[in-house]
Amino acid sequence: MKFQTNISPLNSNRLITILTMMLILGAVWTVVSRVPEPSSQQSGPPPNPKEGFTAPDFTLDLLDGGQLTLSELRGHPVVLNLWASWCLPCRSEMPAIERVHQRYKDEGLIVVGLNLTSQDSESDARAFVQELGLTFPIVLDRDGSVSVRYQLLGLPTTYFIDQSGIIRSVVVGGPMSEATIQSNVENLLQEK
Repeated sequence: MKFQTNISPLNSNRLITILTMMLILGAVWTVVSRVPEPSSQQSGPPPNPKEGFTAPDFTLDLLDGGQLTLSELRGHPVVLNLWASWCLPCRSEMPAIERVHQRYKDEGLIVVGLNLTSQDSESDARAFVQELGLTFPIVLDRDGSVSVRYQLLGLPTTYFIDQSGIIRSVVVGGPMSEATIQSNVENLLQEK
């Protein structure tokens, strides 16, 4: 039994060209979309910004100069709040975070505000801090690398980290009430 095709040489060349282009595009996509291999310099498991895991470390510039490294705060409970000046829930909860900071700083609590400067501006962050009278350290995530490491899902996001660097609670979204902040902080302080 013979099969006949009605593909002319011109259509056959066109089909071969299309299939070749699809193969090339597929190969390019495979190379471009591959997951990079982990760096040999990185030790231990990848960062996991979830309850029960060590908070991913970072070193960032402070708004007022200098740098802050999260792992150097071990031995203290830490509240890490990710925010931006344009975020209305961030603005709403920040006074409560400041009040809790003032209430518990003498007991060793450290509050760190992490501004997503990659989605904000340093001048807007500075104006926000001055307007609200914030007294805790503000670090600047200028390139967005820390928000990526923390797998940021929304603003504000707050991590309550114990003195060993373990995340004990995560609150995504807001605004958080002062009672919620205080309750989480008191749980951290009881672990001391």
